[in-house]
Amino acid sequence: MMAAKKIIAICQSGGEFVTNNEDGSLSYTGGNAHAVDIDEKTNVDAFKQELTDTFKFNVDGMAIKHFLPGNKKTLITVSKDKDLQRMVNFFKDSKQVEVFVVAEGVGAPNVSNMPASRTTMSETTLSPATPVDLTNPDSQLVVDAPVDTTPLDILPSSNDDKHRRAATQWENTITGVDQRFNSFTELREALHKYSIAHGFTYKYKKNDSHRVTVKCKSEGCPWRIYASRLVTTQLICIKKMNKNHTCEGAAVKAGYRATRGWVGNIIKEKLKFSPNYKPKDIATDIKREYGIHLNYSQAWRAKEIAREQLQGSYKEAYSQLPSFCEKIMETNPGSLATFATKEDPSFHRLFVSFHASIYGFQQGCRPLLFLDSTVLYAKYQGTLLAAVGVDGNDGVFPIAFAVVDEETDDNWHWFLSELKSAVSTSRSITFVSAFQNGINESLSDIFSKDCYHGYCLRYLGEKLYKDLHGRFSHEARRLLIQDLYAAAYAPKVEDFERCVENIKAISPDAYSWVVRSDPEHWANALFGGARYDHMTTNFGQLFRDWVSDVSEFPITQMVDALRGRMMELNYTRRVDSSQWLTRLTPSLEEKLQDETSKAISLQVLHSYGSTFEVRGEAVDIVDIDNWDCTCKAWQLNGLPCCHAIAVLERLGRSPYDYCSRYFTTESYHLTYSESINPIPPLEKPVIAEVDMEIMVSPPPTKRPPGRPKMKQPDTVDILKRQLQCSKCKGMGHNKKTCEKVNKIDGSDPLLLTGPVVAEEPEVTA
Repeated sequence: MMAAKKIIAICQSGGEFVTNNEDGSLSYTGGNAHAVDIDEKTNVDAFKQELTDTFKFNVDGMAIKHFLPGNKKTLITVSKDKDLQRMVNFFKDSKQVEVFVVAEGVGAPNVSNMPASRTTMSETTLSPATPVDLTNPDSQLVVDAPVDTTPLDILPSSNDDKHRRAATQWENTITGVDQRFNSFTELREALHKYSIAHGFTYKYKKNDSHRVTVKCKSEGCPWRIYASRLVTTQLICIKKMNKNHTCEGAAVKAGYRATRGWVGNIIKEKLKFSPNYKPKDIATDIKREYGIHLNYSQAWRAKEIAREQLQGSYKEAYSQLPSFCEKIMETNPGSLATFATKEDPSFHRLFVSFHASIYGFQQGCRPLLFLDSTVLYAKYQGTLLAAVGVDGNDGVFPIAFAVVDEETDDNWHWFLSELKSAVSTSRSITFVSAFQNGINESLSDIFSKDCYHGYCLRYLGEKLYKDLHGRFSHEARRLLIQDLYAAAYAPKVEDFERCVENIKAISPDAYSWVVRSDPEHWANALFGGARYDHMTTNFGQLFRDWVSDVSEFPITQMVDALRGRMMELNYTRRVDSSQWLTRLTPSLEEKLQDETSKAISLQVLHSYGSTFEVRGEAVDIVDIDNWDCTCKAWQLNGLPCCHAIAVLERLGRSPYDYCSRYFTTESYHLTYSESINPIPPLEKPVIAEVDMEIMVSPPPTKRPPGRPKMKQPDTVDILKRQLQCSKCKGMGHNKKTCEKVNKIDGSDPLLLTGPVVAEEPEVTA
């Protein structure tokens, strides 16, 4: 047995990634480096432990990353053994691999390449296993740069000395006469931090582009600074300074000194790695670490300033849409990226579909698309419309998406028109979407007879539950929804009719509702298309989660972040599937084996030609040549049922030859054979060069104040059995625990005499 080939991992930490503005590639500068031997048998935990011992870091929160072979634009995260083995396989023909050790949460820089992102991406160095003790002068942290970039949660704090961190780092940002700064902005930032560290407020006597004079705000206090520009240079120099304070300084209200811009600068680094950093948590951290009190609105405004510094202006992002769409199609030939404006010319809608997605759908995916929408919570709100496909392993495969000003029938019609242009195919496509007339009419108009429209069963159940609210008990509605699901999944017409009759027995009105709901669009027994047993749009949850993570980004940032997620998904699945040895994909192989095990006990009788009778718990007729079985499972799923497999085994044929081609590993490889390429940073448009005919401004709608509306109950929750009181008819309790019944004339129920009898929980229909 050959020994595993070892490679040398050059592990680096404490430096930073620098982006090359010409080609978008990344380089790593600074920090420390150590060499570690690894091979295919090395596991992640052992690797992390060796890095911990080498760098003297705390293993908690450690993230390991590496570049793709020959691609200095994409960073891959190593989080499990399989990732590490994959990395070793990538570089097995090389002698070494570069590995970067960063703090948990630091994303790959390629995820968003918009111009607002900083060219130099600072890396958070992991905290030592023994925390810095700021009370010990020998271990105090020294900051040479005038701008603090240390994450807020990396050093300890104490309620007894709430200014400890600020005093340690900022008390020497102003040192005295002859201190020089690169700009007045840098001087003002240093003054702000210095005043917080020393606990006083100040005011400007002179503050212009040539000189700055500052004095302590307390009457009679002699502290002051005078600074001006050095002659023939751009440097700013402190010419005079009186360091003496006669005021109480620290007694001044600290919140007065905390401007939105200052707090924004403080939280910017943490917000980069924690996009969901809440205003409440910001206020708590600032109070704990700087002794400054902020209210919620101050913290919220500071977060908005920091977000804009990191991600760029929302308004500017809209103006970049024309060049952004051009960059998408330039870097990803064959892609479709188009936008439309209103007459004013405010933004109306944007459509994006990458060539890799289009090709993958056409070559390897079954003709099945899920249509869904997600509300965006950015400054100008909007809605994201999406079309998601299914790969051969039953995985989510995003095809196209659009950002529109609002969800309307007109916007859905436009999106579907662009979608047809992108995925032009001769196959009849099955669409699954919410119960929505606008989509139904648009599909009929755009795709004509070349499509089938299936209603999402979850939305249908929620609509039925909502329409019947107040007319039946929870238990009755639960049973109605249960029967609706059974009717939808029923493979045969007689089974469907039996489930519908059960609904009629509970409520004739509910029965009428079901009949009017177009069951030919949602019932397996009546539906003409192929849904492959996917009955709800919940299938696209992965993509919705991605959208939720970036929904507050400026529009170009959001689209580029989604592109990054899709790019990494394609790459990861392409690499993973290269190790598959089965003819079918793993999930479908498992399903086929399950059906094969069921076929063992079945009896097969030859009827005539290609028709067979199969006996088990029931009798089913199989027509092998037409891929048909009376149980309907073969037709619905595209995979031979146990009855068909029993016949095939008798004939000595392979069940693999009778599986849908979309389930094969070969089709899966075709689905992910193309790559999504990075988009280089956009240059900020020069005003003189902007073509006014294609100028895009933000839409007039902005995010409304207040909390978003609460989500309606899911049918999964509806199907759960719930208690209902038989006395007050309230939900969630029975009559024994009912406050209305037990509280008689204001008396305490515990004072009532008589034996206490245990009672079973009541559930009434």
